[in-house]
Amino acid sequence: MPKALPVLDISAPVCCAPVAAGPLNDDAALEIALRLKALADPVRVKLVSLLFGSQAGEECSSDLAAAVDLSESTVSHHLSQLRRAGLVESERRGTNIYHKPSRESLVALCSVLDPNCCT
Repeated sequence: MPKALPVLDISAPVCCAPVAAGPLNDDAALEIALRLKALADPVRVKLVSLLFGSQAGEECSSDLAAAVDLSESTVSHHLSQLRRAGLVESERRGTNIYHKPSRESLVALCSVLDPNCCT
C-alpha cells in the first residue's frame, strides 16, 4: 500500500524562507514540493503560460482546451490541480468557467526558489 501524503492547505501563497536561506524544515519543504508537483506536467505549464499570455487576463475552459488540443474534461482536471495548489483562480459565469493565474502565488513560489528572481 503506497504511503499517503499529508493533506495541507496549499491554496494560499507559499510563505517560508527562500530555499537558499538554509535547510528547510519538513513542513516548508512539503509545502513547496506540493506546489511544484502541481506544475510538474507539460500541459499544466502550457496552461499557466496561456493564462499569463491572455490579452483579457483570463481564459474560458473551452478556449484553453482548443489551445492545447485536449478535451475540456482533461483540461478541467489539469486546472483543478493548479487551482488546488493555489496557482490558478477560477470563476463560473453562466455555463462557462473563466481562469486566470494567481500572480501572487506564482511570484511567491518564484521568490522562495530564488529570492533574487523577482526584484
